[in-house]
Amino acid sequence: MSLPQKRPIIIVKKSADHDDAHGGAWKVAYADFVTAMMALFIVLWLLSASEKVQRAVGGYFQDPTGKGRQTGTTNSGAGEIITINRQDLQKLKEKLEEVLKQIPALQHMQKQVKMTLTTEGLRIDLIETESGLFFESGNPRPTDAGNELLQALATELAKIPNKIAIEGHTDSRPFGRPDYSNWELSADRANAARRVLAESGLEDGRISQVRGFADQRLLKKDDPTNPANRRISIIVRNDGLDKQEEAMAQAQPAAPTSAAAEPAKTDPAKSDPPKETKKE
Repeated sequence: MSLPQKRPIIIVKKSADHDDAHGGAWKVAYADFVTAMMALFIVLWLLSASEKVQRAVGGYFQDPTGKGRQTGTTNSGAGEIITINRQDLQKLKEKLEEVLKQIPALQHMQKQVKMTLTTEGLRIDLIETESGLFFESGNPRPTDAGNELLQALATELAKIPNKIAIEGHTDSRPFGRPDYSNWELSADRANAARRVLAESGLEDGRISQVRGFADQRLLKKDDPTNPANRRISIIVRNDGLDKQEEAMAQAQPAAPTSAAAEPAKTDPAKSDPPKETKKE
């Protein structure tokens, strides 16, 4: 009797195919979720942080390079962050415009008074005419209209705590005297405006800067001799701007490198002897 033959055992391995198109989709969704959670926790942390920390973080995002005047960057940003309350300055601008409208003698000057909000603050430009509206032609002495306008401005500026800067500008026409140029004229007019403001109720300590620019900052660069280039600018400076500039001026200069600090040493024995000069 013959033995039964053994059947060979066949093992079939089946590999399940994966859908490669959706293999990493969950990673993207998870990354978005983690990013959103991180942003949420940062916002919650800022809301509970102190005002000093909030200013420092805000200063970094406004000036990440550290070259400006913001707290939280580099040594150039030492001091408090500048408070730019444009809403308050806008209200002051509207108030001054109403004051000018209420003074009959100044109503015809409204086109010669330009108010703009800048990064420094509220700039009030008193723009001259050909005949000289606010200052006598070629003279640092204010006219009656100039005095009246400056007195009205002083009354309103005395109500706010901001520091004041005054600038004098001229056109490019050379002055007639060799010993008195546009530099002297622009500075003298700015200083004359300072005196009127101080005599009209504005504390002298509120005025932080008096500048004379001559014809270096023309209002109409395409027409350097235009009388509109002759003007006095009164700037209501942003709160804290003077402290920033003072802190920058008092910042310690960078220490010199060792190579630049120490002079090169020479060996007297190896140095060349002095050469004799011939007398002729």
